[in-house]
Amino acid sequence: MKKTFQVENVKCGGCAQTLRTKLEPLFGPVRVDLMVQPREITLEIEEERLDELRAALREIGYPLSSEKLGFVSGAEAKVKSFVSCAVGRMQKDEES
Repeated sequence: MKKTFQVENVKCGGCAQTLRTKLEPLFGPVRVDLMVQPREITLEIEEERLDELRAALREIGYPLSSEKLGFVSGAEAKVKSFVSCAVGRMQKDEES
C-alpha cells in the first residue's frame, strides 16, 4: 500500500538523494517531497514493515516526525542527517 510519511532533518536535494539511495534497495521507489514542511516521503510499504522503515530512517538521521526523540537521540539524528546530506550531495554531483 502506498503511504506518505513526514520525516525530520530533510533540508535539500542531498538529503533526498540519501533517502532514495538508502531506502530504495529495501523498499522500492521512494518519492521525496521537498516542497512541504515537514518534508515527506512516499513509498509502497506493508504495515508489517513499518518498524523496519522507522529503524532505517533513524539510522541515517531522518526519523519520522511522529517519533518523539529525547534530547540526545534528537541531537544524534541531526548529526547523522548532516553526514547523510553531505554524502548525498557528493553522490548527486557524481551523477551530474
